[in-house]
Amino acid sequence: MVSSVPRLVIAAPSSGSGKTTVATGLMAALSARGFAVSPHKVGPDYIDPGYHALATGRVGRNLDAYLCGAELVAPLFAHGARGCDIAVVEGVMGLFDGAAGEGELASTAQVAKLLRAPVVLVVDASAQARSVAALVHGFVSWDPEVRVGGVILNKVASDRHEGLLREALDSVGVPVMGVLRRAAQVETPSRHLGLVPVAERGAVAVEAVSAMAAQVAGGCDLSALVALARSAGALHGAGWDAGEALVSSPPPPLPSPTLGFARAGGPPSTPGALPPDPHRPFGPRPQTPPEGVPPDGLVVALAGGAAFTFSYAEHGELLTAAGAEVVTFDPLRDEELPEGTAGLVIGGGFPEVYASELSANESLRKAVAELALSGAPVAAECAGLLYLCRELDGMPMCGVLDASARMSERLTLGYRDAVAVGDSVLAPAGTRMRGHEFHRTVVEPGAGGSPAWGLRTPERRVEGFVEGGVHASYLHTHWASAPGVARRFVERCRTS
Repeated sequence: MVSSVPRLVIAAPSSGSGKTTVATGLMAALSARGFAVSPHKVGPDYIDPGYHALATGRVGRNLDAYLCGAELVAPLFAHGARGCDIAVVEGVMGLFDGAAGEGELASTAQVAKLLRAPVVLVVDASAQARSVAALVHGFVSWDPEVRVGGVILNKVASDRHEGLLREALDSVGVPVMGVLRRAAQVETPSRHLGLVPVAERGAVAVEAVSAMAAQVAGGCDLSALVALARSAGALHGAGWDAGEALVSSPPPPLPSPTLGFARAGGPPSTPGALPPDPHRPFGPRPQTPPEGVPPDGLVVALAGGAAFTFSYAEHGELLTAAGAEVVTFDPLRDEELPEGTAGLVIGGGFPEVYASELSANESLRKAVAELALSGAPVAAECAGLLYLCRELDGMPMCGVLDASARMSERLTLGYRDAVAVGDSVLAPAGTRMRGHEFHRTVVEPGAGGSPAWGLRTPERRVEGFVEGGVHASYLHTHWASAPGVARRFVERCRTS
């Protein structure tokens, strides 16, 4: 199969240059002109895709070569872009920045090459003039496999400033496709983990996206940008499909590597070789078809609402393909779990911002605790981990875990290479996965008697909790890299 969806990657020399404003504004401006726009985000970030979804009316999807493997970037893109007229991919950090110490892995540049997509470089020109030519020339020439097809100048002060920038760039040979002036109305508020999510801003977020669209439409050559997108190379291969992904059985258990845990009561170290390619955490999957997926009607409750906004769309799609009926509920408003709940998934978000409201919903907290006590499978990541604790910043939570959580001034951020310490509802012992941590909270203790993961990067330690059917951890994972996780979870729902 060949995918020829026109596509652009919106990149920048560094964070804070205006990628989100330009990408979201371009998505909204093209949507307003009748294009079916497919929105994508390089990296693990959950917040920007919320703004993309608001701009396009379609689910924002992540493309992360570290979490999912480089081989899944194009298939996941094709899955999201199916039936669309054009795709806009927002980059992460600077164009060539990726996973620390891993070269180009997980960088915007790598994703652009995997998608055979031209790049538009957004440059913050607020404090430069002729030097912009040297900057752009460096990015254009650094990697000849990355095609920088245009530049958008952001935060330009005046007509005279614009003239100086254009004159300087004439010598570089890269066309200027847009000039944006400073505009406070398109700025989006931030807090301890970045932008405030769309779900928390309501009508204000709608107004912000509309302002971004107006600025991009007024300052950019949309026809030139669309023409550049149409110059993208063809992608060969089928798009990712949740049902087809589940045809492969879960990977066989791998021997746990020697992690060197020094914590008292930690798991014993068992020698064993890791898969030879660290960028393919599961290695080749067996091709034996499964015995069959569970019938429809098995309810898996998925936490949502303003407090739990972090979830990859593919997780719900895999659960559905495995036979579950995924029902979203809001822990801030709903007093009971969805009727017939057989399993519970609580992703990331900002429970620390809504701790008092979550605590006040005593009826739901009790229902979650009773479900966990029954042995039903419960998968909790980051915010979900905090919600399952005994308390968060001194306020009672669900009490599923004998642990307390609190805010911290220290930001924990980065990719992680992890191995399942023991069997759980998500994976057999020894399973390797790639994940991402992003939080300013601390859970004490940081791991239970049966930890969820042994982390190998940046330092060796155990983390998280496996108790009965509960798997709770700070680690964000992307199940498209391991479809067997969803299948195993749904099968546990049927048998618990």
